[in-house]
Parts: sequence; structure tokens; C-alpha cells
Amino acid sequence: MKKRTVELVVISDIHLGTYGCHAKELLNYLNSIKPKTLILNGDIIDIWQFRKRYFPKSHLKVIKKIISFASKGTEVIYITGNHDEMLRKFSDAEMGNFKLVDKLVLELDGKKAWFFHGDIFDASIQNAKWLAKLGGWGYDMLILFNQAINWILVRMGKEKFSLSKKIKNSVKKAVKYINDFEDVASELAVKNNYNYVVCGHIHQPQMREYTDKNGSCYYLNSGDWIENLTSLEYHEKEWKLVHYERESMEAFSESMEEDSENINIDPKALQASFIMNQIITTIK
Repeated sequence: MKKRTVELVVISDIHLGTYGCHAKELLNYLNSIKPKTLILNGDIIDIWQFRKRYFPKSHLKVIKKIISFASKGTEVIYITGNHDEMLRKFSDAEMGNFKLVDKLVLELDGKKAWFFHGDIFDASIQNAKWLAKLGGWGYDMLILFNQAINWILVRMGKEKFSLSKKIKNSVKKAVKYINDFEDVASELAVKNNYNYVVCGHIHQPQMREYTDKNGSCYYLNSGDWIENLTSLEYHEKEWKLVHYERESMEAFSESMEEDSENINIDPKALQASFIMNQIITTIK
């Protein structure tokens, strides 16, 4: 089955190592594409909630797939987030096609794109990290409970629903926080003459134009792989917000399994493997 060639792919908030992570679905998506550049925009491995007793094979396969991309010519850029902030001690590490950075600026067809995770705008993380970590644990438990409810609903012939989305949409402060986050990021992008600002962090997939008295830019958020299962793709001068499509992308689960398991042993693969091994060693 032919993979889609894409110039640039952005994914964030995978939270490998947590119960809510949809690693199998993410692997199906990654197997369906052939990106020239892959940007991992933070919270890829959830070091805050990492448990030695819980890191399933499917989660390891995602890491193997990322290494496989780097070994086959894809430029892989890992931008650190708050849940993987421990990796910031390795910032600016570069080996082969793999880079680890805190923020990134790229020129895309003559336009400047600013990439960063977005936790810098979160007051709870900057001023009360313990509270943010407690909230992260509570969110993970909510997702686990939601999965159990959806399992029952599916067997009753009813549609799934998201508890966290329902809570967020019903709480005005949560809605205001999301809007404020988007506006602050966009305002800073305009002031710094960026055409695009690309974030993660708030698990809210979005593509919209922002305009103020100083100019305009496009705000983009890649969403997450806990609830929304979304990514951003840039190809032929256009951005697209991609939602996971079970029917079309599951077709790659078996046919591409061998591809994710077998990584060419060349210097670039070994270099990428070395960095990822350092990351796993750090969180253990």
C-alpha cells in the first residue's frame, strides 16, 4: 500500500507511558505517511507520569518508528514540552537526522513559522508545578475511566463521548484559558513577524487566522493523541489539520508492521537510537 508523501508533519502531546495514549492509532498514522520533516512538538514521552511497570510494546513501537524515520532520511526535530522538560538538559543535541530543541523557526515557502510547545504561557506550570503534575495525574485517571465507559457504550450500540471535552466545554474558565492561550501566542507571533505560530500543550486542535492592529498570522495547534488523535501537515504550500481515520489508516497496521520493527543499521539510525536511548535512560 502506497504511503502519502508529506513535506512536513507536526504531532504533539502523545504522552507515551500513560494509559490514555493511543499509541496503536498513532503508529497506524505514522505508517501511512512518508514525511520529509517530522516535528514532535512536546509531551511525546510523559516523564511526569512515567511508570516502569507501564510502558506497553505499542508505545515502544512508536519510538522505533521515529528512529526508523530518521534512519531513512526524514529530518526528525523533537521540541521539548512540560511533561518531558527533563530532556531540556540535552537541548540543541543533534546527531544525524535527529535534533532536540526547545523552540524552532523554519522558513516555509518564503514564510516564517515559529514552533514551540506552549507551556511557557501556563501559569500553573511556572508557579505551581506540583499542582500541574497533580492535574496531569487526574487527567490520566479521567481518560482511563472514560475508556471504560466507552467500552460499555460501544457494546450497547451507542456512540462514544469524551468526559474531559464535556467538562472543558461546560466550564467558562477552561474555554477562556484556551482562547487566551491562542491569542497570546498569536500576538507574540505578529510582533516578531512570524507568519505561522505552531503550538501543542492545550490538546485543542486548531487552525485559524489571527489579526490585530500590528498585523496578522495563522495560529495552528496539532492537538493530541489522547482524545483528538490529530496532526498538522504542510504540503504544497498548504496546512491541513488531519484527524485519525480508522478505516483508511488501520490498513497500515499489519502491512507496515515489519517496517517499524526493522531499522537499517546505518550511522544515522545508530545516532538517532543513541539519543532516544539516552532519553529512555533519563526517565528510568
